[in-house]
Amino acid sequence: MNGNNKKVLIIGGGLAGLTAAKRLVDQGFQVRVLEKRSIYGGKVSAWKDEEGDWIESGTHCFFGAYDVLYDLMKEIKTYHAVDWKKHQLTYTLEGGNSFTFKTWDLPSPLHLMPAIVNNGYFTFGEMASFAKSLIPLALQKDAYPPTQDHQTFAQWAEEKKFGKRLMDKMFRPMALALKFIPPEEISAKIILDVTETFYRIPDSSCMGFLKGSPQEYLHDPLVDYSTRKGAEFQNQVAVDELLFDGTEIRGVQLRNGEILDADYYLTALPIHDLCRVLPASLKQHDRFFGDLDRLEGVPVISVQIWYDREISSIDNVLFSPDGIIPVYANLARTTPDYRTLRGEPFEGKTRFEFCVGPAKSLMGLTKEEIIDRVDRSVRANFPKETQGAKILKSTLVKIPRSVYAPLPGMEQYRPTQKTPVRNLFISGGYSQQLYYDSMGGAVMSANLAVDALTKAAAENGR
Repeated sequence: MNGNNKKVLIIGGGLAGLTAAKRLVDQGFQVRVLEKRSIYGGKVSAWKDEEGDWIESGTHCFFGAYDVLYDLMKEIKTYHAVDWKKHQLTYTLEGGNSFTFKTWDLPSPLHLMPAIVNNGYFTFGEMASFAKSLIPLALQKDAYPPTQDHQTFAQWAEEKKFGKRLMDKMFRPMALALKFIPPEEISAKIILDVTETFYRIPDSSCMGFLKGSPQEYLHDPLVDYSTRKGAEFQNQVAVDELLFDGTEIRGVQLRNGEILDADYYLTALPIHDLCRVLPASLKQHDRFFGDLDRLEGVPVISVQIWYDREISSIDNVLFSPDGIIPVYANLARTTPDYRTLRGEPFEGKTRFEFCVGPAKSLMGLTKEEIIDRVDRSVRANFPKETQGAKILKSTLVKIPRSVYAPLPGMEQYRPTQKTPVRNLFISGGYSQQLYYDSMGGAVMSANLAVDALTKAAAENGR
């Protein structure tokens, strides 16, 4: 322990903020966390509605690559709640067809052979053309993706000539599932980074689901752990502005007029909220802060629909290039604690949760209009299974600005966790780390921010 009992104020109670709180109390710092909502978890939050059903802010898949997240869960003794699924990716199509990318339990890249030679949909020629386009990635590995941040993935694919059908059916839902924006907008670096990781590390593309709510298996245990070690958590507390005296942060102005101070300040806010609380004087003080205004959030829509029969028995994540349901899952299969409707058992039926996208053009629609369009996509993908099927309940969550948009050229503006201001540190998926804006990214960014803060405290003797 080397915190020397110094005070740290964490602004934001999402996964990054909660992780930072745990790491800091473990180092002996006095920690106070401010969260403007009534619940913790941020982009991974979940809550019960008035009928007793859990609602999530989005479909949260646990990729095998997120080692830092699983290390954290093991520390708080909740890793057992991750239910790993079969290592394969299934795509559903309009008309009732589907195809599956399977893997073998072999070293890289042999584990991907079934996906190339026997996926049941793309021809060997199409997959061979795609494999050829990845030669620079195979040769240069993680050094290659950063060289492609100047263009979209669609532009990169056109340049490599690996085929429109592969783009539309395989990579469109992948891009929307990863960052909620289509291949025509997302930086080629992002898709290539993920592809390189999946290619190099066989288990990185494995996916799992929590057995239940992230509130119960992730956020509450983190809050409880840090509280037991002396951390203070305050929700429904909105921050108006960081107070900058020209040299360092001297306090935080709350919306109610109160001013809080600490020795160190760590932000764990979405990018648009961070830009809002940074004073103009700080943005003018250093380009590091002014450049943050270049990053923007992506709109996200999440829908749940309970149907009166089982439409899909697949216990795994599903992708679809058709309609507006690029990634979804039957939670009645994947998530044991969610086999309920209005608090009652819900066995043998369907509880779909969808990422709906691209969301930008749908944000102005009513709940009824969006649910109707999602339902039409489901019926188009499962024409036989949905004959006569009735919707028992539906929910909708709209988030106008969620994860940051990884557009071409934006990588250079992602901030480091250490800032030019001695006592200010940044966490969040948009900051520089391996996993972008994701659960793994939130945890890694918090780890890096705490490492930088701890080092600064030791150097300053404060």
